[in-house]
Amino acid sequence: MNKKYSYIGISFVILIFGIYVVPKVVKRFEKADLVAFNKVPDFSFVNQYGKTITNKDYEEKVYVVEFFFTTCPSICPIMNEKMLTIQDAFYGNPGFGIASFSITPDIDSPEVLAAYAKSHNITSKNWNLLTGNSEEIVYALANQGFKLYAGRGDEDHGGFEHSGLFALIDKDGVIRSRKDEHGNPIMYYRALEENGFPDQIKELKEDIKLLLDE
Repeated sequence: MNKKYSYIGISFVILIFGIYVVPKVVKRFEKADLVAFNKVPDFSFVNQYGKTITNKDYEEKVYVVEFFFTTCPSICPIMNEKMLTIQDAFYGNPGFGIASFSITPDIDSPEVLAAYAKSHNITSKNWNLLTGNSEEIVYALANQGFKLYAGRGDEDHGGFEHSGLFALIDKDGVIRSRKDEHGNPIMYYRALEENGFPDQIKELKEDIKLLLDE
């Protein structure tokens, strides 16, 4: 084969490679097309191991936040099952974590949280079950910090109520979400099937991957 045409062929292959491969590499370092909301306020709670956990423990990490309590008889068990699938999907990834804030700190001591983790297959070292010094502190974090409702409720719900939504936080500590089919930001992800709408766990997992690649 003529060397001239051989070089042309090689150059053509390189050109095609550059067109189709290089953009994929560059795209990995772009910001995901997810809406940014407010930054998560500073917090300091104790986890199931008796260790104090703050915002700094989640710096440069993508994480999911929920509010729950161990004696919840209604939505918590369902939310826990959904969160377990998220744990398993990103198990062992040091860049991902979960923060579950108890809204009944007087009941949910670190020892109680540790027993709950063991009985509910919570095994990831990056999944912190967190308890505070008072209900007021955790309610302020939920209602004012995350804009996710938590408070006293009906006895049918164990005497307390909280949101059935998960919040997705990026590496900069900012709440992020995708948009719905109408282009409106959803802000949070449904952990439950509500009002005829399915949960959004699949979408949440997809968006976690996007944020991990930022």
